[in-house]
Amino acid sequence: MVERATIELRVLGSADLRGVDPARADALLVQVKAVAALVYLALAPGRALVRRDRLAGLLWPELDDEHARPALRKVVQALRQTLGDDALVRRGDEELGLSPEHVWCDAEEMRDAVPAGRLARALELYGRGELLPGFFVPQATEFEDWLSAERRTLRDMAAAAAWGLAARCSDDGERTVAGRWARHAARHAPDDERMLRRVLELLAGIDDVAGAAAVYEDFARRLRRDHGAEPSAATRAVMERLRAR
Repeated sequence: MVERATIELRVLGSADLRGVDPARADALLVQVKAVAALVYLALAPGRALVRRDRLAGLLWPELDDEHARPALRKVVQALRQTLGDDALVRRGDEELGLSPEHVWCDAEEMRDAVPAGRLARALELYGRGELLPGFFVPQATEFEDWLSAERRTLRDMAAAAAWGLAARCSDDGERTVAGRWARHAARHAPDDERMLRRVLELLAGIDDVAGAAAVYEDFARRLRRDHGAEPSAATRAVMERLRAR
């Protein structure tokens, strides 16, 4: 069994850092650019090293290289003081990364858990909330685009994991549990009508047409409120057919 890294970085829900001095952790987590750099390094695919000029450009797009580089050095120094020298990996003076042997990240584990079939574990991790809700780096448009894309990816993974558990439990005859996971899938995919139709069919298939109707009405209310629209004809047709049973 692989030993868990001693430092835990939690970015699903509010940011949290464990396994380091609490006072240092608190001081670091109020620094927006430091948190942004930390989560970007933690979620680099395969913990690949990131070029310093890439990181500086993401977080200080308004500065030229002469001023962005010193700003990044201060952030890296703060990370090193909080996490320790072994937590940061570098290649020469140009590339920087976060050591997977020393720093564990909940969002990274979730991202790996879904394709590995560890669906319940993925949803356990996502239970704290989405990726850094409300987190914002002023003027860093490209970083915000990256963060929004990561949020969508993890949200889609949560929906897929919940649907996978719902389908598995339905096949095993665990109807009540299947219904619960199906509702989770709909909740994690609030704008996905194809997922909604699959959830409605599953709920009706376990004789919970009332539950299907409740999920549909919740979706329809949210769609009217947020977009001034109605569910598609295909979705309405599914719900009408189920009600007519």
